[in-house]
Amino acid sequence: MVEKELFRVISDTWNDKLESFISEKVTAVPGDVSYENLGIKNYNLKEEMLKAIDLVVNFAATTAFYARYDVAFDTNTMGIFHVLNFAKRCNKIKMLVHVSTAYVCGERSGLILEDLFSNGETLSWEICKLDIFSENKLIKEKLNELQAENASDTNITSTMKELGKERAMLYGWPNTYVFTKAMGEMLLNYYKDNISIIIIRPTMIPADMVVNLMMMAMIANDDDDDKSSQVIYHVCSSMRNPLRISNLREFMSLYFTNTPYVDKNGKEIKVSKVTLLDSSARFDRYIAIRYQLPLKGLKLINSIFCQCFKNVCLDLDRKIKVVMQLVELYEPYMFFNGIFDDTNSRKLHQKMIDNEMEANEIDAFNFDPRCIDWEDYIINTHIPGLLRHVLKK
Repeated sequence: MVEKELFRVISDTWNDKLESFISEKVTAVPGDVSYENLGIKNYNLKEEMLKAIDLVVNFAATTAFYARYDVAFDTNTMGIFHVLNFAKRCNKIKMLVHVSTAYVCGERSGLILEDLFSNGETLSWEICKLDIFSENKLIKEKLNELQAENASDTNITSTMKELGKERAMLYGWPNTYVFTKAMGEMLLNYYKDNISIIIIRPTMIPADMVVNLMMMAMIANDDDDDKSSQVIYHVCSSMRNPLRISNLREFMSLYFTNTPYVDKNGKEIKVSKVTLLDSSARFDRYIAIRYQLPLKGLKLINSIFCQCFKNVCLDLDRKIKVVMQLVELYEPYMFFNGIFDDTNSRKLHQKMIDNEMEANEIDAFNFDPRCIDWEDYIINTHIPGLLRHVLKK
């Protein structure tokens, strides 16, 4: 792993000493947060960890918006419950740091505060109570039912994905990911007992800023005498340095104009200016007039001319369905009207200044969103990163 590009900065610093440096600092323990005791089977190792650990940081998550409900629930909800229970048993524990997402707020608008979820809270106007352990029971019953029917793996996956989507929307969340993360926060809040907890809720913001804030938050809260304290930090820019959809369109157009994208046949794809629509209704009308009506006409012609255009119709139909699925997936974020409050993050930054940290130290652990040059970040970091690591270009 240390040979990967992710470690390039420290590998340039440590050179051939990197592996020995990592081995001195890091001990990898196989486990699984979806199980009690984090799936650690070695009793002696587990006991040694309980005696030595003083800080627990939970990054574990399934991040697919419409993952299988059982998988997302086991990791994002029960996973944090298991991490919390393990942390509370550690003899020297000082705090638990949990990385969540700011979008546990659902589709709220206006100013979104750094607030805690109450146990069983929902975002629905119709249903006012959510029983997390009943959800767990529902999942197990559905899996048992499918297995009793000898359902195929494909059918089980499809059914569990649909169940997650249905349950999320029932309680007011747009997808399985944020729903299961919100339930994890509820368990964290309700069962925290006598342990200090920090919840980090990032948005789309450079990852190094998230890490910097985490480290500063751990240091700032280390001397907190209240062992049942709980602090939430929104790591965001929407209040002080927002990235707007119109800006993103311009940056993407500029990038792909100067650095053309090449398809699998080596042909450059020309970029046209993206049309921005301000509502899902306008988008539906645009798709209907621009694509669906012409496709219906082509299908009619195809039926008259003995299916001569069958493959063209199937290809266009498939492409439209893919686009509509993507729109359904990302619609809550494309038309998101919330502004994340970052009061706690600003207080933390001020505390760094009040503690008379050196200017170079503050710069090294900077998480102030006002310093982000979005054009530079999107064009020189974000898009190249997506192409290299997601699209493998």
